[in-house]
Amino acid sequence: MPGGAYIALSGLKTRMEQIDRVATDIANGATSGYKSQRATTMAAERERFDAALQSAIDVMQGPAAVDFRPGDVAPTGRDLDFAIEGPGFFVIETPGGLRYTRSGHFSRLVDGTLVTPGGHMVQGEDGPLRLEDGPISIGPDGTLRANGKVAGKPKVVDFDNYGMLARVDGSSFRVPNDDAAEPAENSRVTSGVLEQSNVSIAERIAELTEVSRSFEALQRGITTLMNDIDGRAITELGRR
Repeated sequence: MPGGAYIALSGLKTRMEQIDRVATDIANGATSGYKSQRATTMAAERERFDAALQSAIDVMQGPAAVDFRPGDVAPTGRDLDFAIEGPGFFVIETPGGLRYTRSGHFSRLVDGTLVTPGGHMVQGEDGPLRLEDGPISIGPDGTLRANGKVAGKPKVVDFDNYGMLARVDGSSFRVPNDDAAEPAENSRVTSGVLEQSNVSIAERIAELTEVSRSFEALQRGITTLMNDIDGRAITELGRR
């Protein structure tokens, strides 16, 4: 197979991964607290590949990075919706360990436990938060009150290095060592609002269009290499 075909095939694989990434961002454009992801391409250093065909350059997807810039905050009028103004993450207890999220779309179980849509407990500074029946309010210092009674403060933590955060699902993350979490500074929790996704739909559609066109160009290149050039070579050589 010609070296150009290897280049085009590795480029096609990389473009497919890019399309998947961009499509995931677009699909989560309305997911509260979702953070978009960026990635680059790079040359793959593969000794066996290079030894077999030194004229080809294998392309692969480079390291991906999550864009942790905050999204817009939109009012919902729901007292169990919360948003963090400033840095930090809510802490969620799950069977797989602690998770960290910017999505504050919570609900209250029959026993008063504050949980995520998936049923996982929201952590307060003194353990899982439990609220009595009645109206919910939150003070300037983050103290939650249910029916006028203090229920505690949502635990908000931050990290020195966001690179250690690995996405678990749409808007939640995990870290290798939970001890790396520190109390967030200069942050404030407000209710009746939600942080929206930080995905720019217009930007992602433009990127999707660009990647799709590049994918089609590579397909045409492979067709030319495999059908036209190789076919012509076989025909010409067969005449000699």
